[in-house]
Amino acid sequence: MSPARRLDTGGRIDRSTPVEFTFNGKRYTGFLGDTLASALLANGVTAIGRSFKYYRRRGTVGAGVEEPNAIVQLESRKTSTPNLRATEIELVDGLIANSATTADRMGIRRLGSRLASLMPVGFYYKTLMRPKSVWELGEKIIRQAAGF
Repeated sequence: MSPARRLDTGGRIDRSTPVEFTFNGKRYTGFLGDTLASALLANGVTAIGRSFKYYRRRGTVGAGVEEPNAIVQLESRKTSTPNLRATEIELVDGLIANSATTADRMGIRRLGSRLASLMPVGFYYKTLMRPKSVWELGEKIIRQAAGF
């Protein structure tokens, strides 16, 4: 995939000051004034996360607080801050961010994507409620797949 092309002028980006950051373990370069989302798009990164239920690729669709998909977790040596919008994070040198929804433990999300047509709205509630032991097992598998 080729990187997206940036405009040569305009905006609030200082193109004379490069900033290095890490996203999902890979190093990228942006500019002072970039948001994490704009820098990732400029570097050709279109999939920032995955959908929770079916593990489908999710990218940036908004430009501000309304962004529903580009949810990331910022890391530092002492703390980790989850559930931040990449459209609201200004790049700083050494920023470390990870997608909030990338781990597919046990491959369950990919399996869920293939079986999506067999799981209509309310599937979990209708199928796993009786007997109670079935729900307890189902809940454990769902939570493990989700990373909880």
